[in-house]
Amino acid sequence: QVQLVESGGGLVQAGDSLRLSCAASGRTFSTYAMGWFRQAPGKEREFVAAIRRSGGITSYADSVKGRFTISRNNAKNTVYLQMNSLKPEDTAVYYCAAGLRYSAIADKGAADAWGQGTLVTVSS
Repeated sequence: QVQLVESGGGLVQAGDSLRLSCAASGRTFSTYAMGWFRQAPGKEREFVAAIRRSGGITSYADSVKGRFTISRNNAKNTVYLQMNSLKPEDTAVYYCAAGLRYSAIADKGAADAWGQGTLVTVSS
């Protein structure tokens, strides 16, 4: 099973940009669809973005559409989340997820593996 480690979180100001990375172990990274989720204090985990195995198709939550971009580099076993124009409401722990089915991640929030999360704090 793939193992995931996120990095790149931190404290930024509103309007700033941040790029999260998720490094995956194993040789089967390219067989997984990948996603990013987040959980704000006192709230349930929510879907942020997903990307197909080949990277050709992506989907986003309405709250981040136009500001966040998910991408992947299968040669480096890494998926990224570029976050621009950050807002205080983007403050959350961000989790990387891997799944054999893109629809499970994008539509149901179900994944086969999860990372430990990285904290993003956006100050106003």
